[in-house]
Amino acid sequence: MTTDAATPAGITGSAPGGTDPATDVRPAAVEIHGAHKWFGPHHVLAGVDLTVRPGQVAVVLGPSGSGKSTLLRSINHLEKLDHGYVSVNGELVGVRRHGERLKELSERAILRQRGGIGFVFQNFNLFPHLTAAENVAAAPVATRRATRSESRARAAELLARVGLGDKADAYPRQLSGGQQQRVAIARALALRPGVILFDEPTSALDPELVGEVLGVIEDLASTGTTLIVVTHEIGFARKVADLVVFLDDGVVVEQGTPAEVIDHPRHPRTREFLAKVL
Repeated sequence: MTTDAATPAGITGSAPGGTDPATDVRPAAVEIHGAHKWFGPHHVLAGVDLTVRPGQVAVVLGPSGSGKSTLLRSINHLEKLDHGYVSVNGELVGVRRHGERLKELSERAILRQRGGIGFVFQNFNLFPHLTAAENVAAAPVATRRATRSESRARAAELLARVGLGDKADAYPRQLSGGQQQRVAIARALALRPGVILFDEPTSALDPELVGEVLGVIEDLASTGTTLIVVTHEIGFARKVADLVVFLDDGVVVEQGTPAEVIDHPRHPRTREFLAKVL
């Protein structure tokens, strides 16, 4: 894996709270530079550049097969890029510089980095043999970031935060899909990550359950946590996003504010996609 050190393209729009990205001197919360990924002959990511500032909510839109989930999974190194790099809060993820090349980190080092990057999967991925509270408390205990008693207290706090304070002792099979996804969000928060990634968090839910999960994510967005959300929920993107990214065939076709990308798209491919989903 090789890369150059060029600065990735900037983004359109302002950061939350009126912060101007052009004058924000903090490291980018997430920077993706020159990302390429092949699965056999299929070029899934074809040179993606993306910068998400601290506290921003970025929503990634695009048709099925456009590379959205692969892009998201590359941020915490669940997918290894064939070329390019990802950094989170100024730290390269999954690799280190070795002269002009990038070398893979040890699995232990990668797991440490993932502890600072929350991930919410579309199919919940809860441990079926653990209660809701035990699912939320598992990671802080496993990573030795908290004692068992501290982790249990934190789990109770987080379950209450997502509206499930009365479901701490319930097993996943006893919960609805929306409740399971809210447990998964609480679990993602347990390690106090700097960035949280959501991979189509409502796609496995019945339509009547979508709102309860999106409501939790909206509440989380209001706290200033950096979020990157892959979704087909255009209304959610228009309401919550600071940055909307339209991805197609592994390429960022356009990006900007919801008003720019959703309401006044410049690219014909974006307009074609939105005409089908709105």
